[in-house]
This record gives sequence, structure tokens and C-alpha cells, in this order.
Amino acid sequence: MKLVKGFGYLLQGARLLLHPGLRLFVLLPLLVNIIMFAVGLVVLISFVGGWMGGVVAWLPEWMSGITSVLWFLFTIFFGMTVFFGFNLLANFIAAPLNGLLAEKVQLHLTGQDLGATNFGSIVASIPRSVGREISKLTYYLPRILLLLVLTLIPGINVVAPGLWILFGAWMMVIQYVDYPMDNNGLSFRKMKRSLSQQRLLHLGFGGGVSLLLMVPLVNFFAMPIAVAGATALYVNEHEALNIVD
Repeated sequence: MKLVKGFGYLLQGARLLLHPGLRLFVLLPLLVNIIMFAVGLVVLISFVGGWMGGVVAWLPEWMSGITSVLWFLFTIFFGMTVFFGFNLLANFIAAPLNGLLAEKVQLHLTGQDLGATNFGSIVASIPRSVGREISKLTYYLPRILLLLVLTLIPGINVVAPGLWILFGAWMMVIQYVDYPMDNNGLSFRKMKRSLSQQRLLHLGFGGGVSLLLMVPLVNFFAMPIAVAGATALYVNEHEALNIVD
């Protein structure tokens, strides 16, 4: 099953991080992720609980019988919103480090050296990495705004958490599979087209990343695990296709 296979790449990413030759390249992205998620957790605890109570109180009386279900759905929705937001910010900051980690994982898996020999290459890759992250933001933001509008429409907002979950998983695919594809010279447009050809496989991977982001303490390690897993996915599912612009 494609969904299960996609999730399996995330498990492979976790195993890859245990390799002695990769540990050094995991530490800095991991530190960035820990700091950003600690801040995100404070925001979630401080503000979201009160806002959720207000939203549930605003619901019409005929929906009072499913309040517990709505609390569960809104908890998932708000938690994913906060953690995805801080995850995107962490990825923006750590993009050059994540690119370097993806290169080292690909070298470990294939023996193919893409030229990232040391941390000096990080400085040279910053402009390209920032530009790539901006491309991701321009892809995410219009769709996030549309989902926010749907969330505010009575009736439709009942299914909004499910839509957020699906889009959140797809965001994680775009975010992390882009690192090895960018390293191998694929444009952002070509990367999106390639991902859309195997949606279930990639949604399985992105859904797994989403789950990691929702688990306390484990989410600290989500970024490097996802980078390594996405690189393994690229090597096994995309590299052989010899995709070119």
C-alpha cells in the first residue's frame, strides 16, 4: 500500500540518523528545531486553550451533542496550525543545514558526492536556500488563507480540520522532499509535478511527519528525521526517473 510505503521512509530516516557519519550534520538542524518547537509549545499553551473555548461556546445549540468531538478536532487543528507554523519558520532558518544533511544522506545511500564537503558550503548555499523557501511560502500561503476562510464559514468549518490535516501532510511533503530535489538541480515547478504523480506515497510520508510534529519531545527530532527520510524517498522513487526540466 502506497500510504504505508511512504510512512516507511520516515522510519528509514530515523534509522539513518543513527549512522556515525551523519550525526554531526544532524546536530545543528536539531538544535534549531528544539528552540523553535519550545517557543511553539509556549504559544500553544498560553493562547490556544482560551481561544478554543470561545470557538466551542460560539457554536449553535443544535451542535452541543458533539462538543467533545469538536474539542478533539479543534485541538488537532490548532495544534497543527501552531506547530506547522513554527516548523516552517524553523525550516526557513535551517534550510542550508537541511540541504547539507540531505546531501550527506544521499552520499551515504548512493556514494554520489554532490559537493558539500564541509560547513563552508552552507554560506554559499544560503541565497539559493532562502529563494527556495520563499517559493514554498508563495505556494503555502494562498492555500492556507483559503482554508482559514473555509474555517470561518458555518457548516463548512465542521470539515475544516480534516482539510487542514490533508493539506498539512502535503505541506510536509513539499517542505522536505524539496531538499534532495533542490540538491539535484530540479526546479520547484518540476518538483511539484513529480510529487503529484505519486500522491498516496507522498501523503503517507507527509502524514507521518505530521504525526511526529504532534508528539511532544518526539517533534524536536522531526526535522532531521524528515530530511533523511525524504532523501531516501528521493533516491528510491525519483532519482531513477532521471527527471529533467
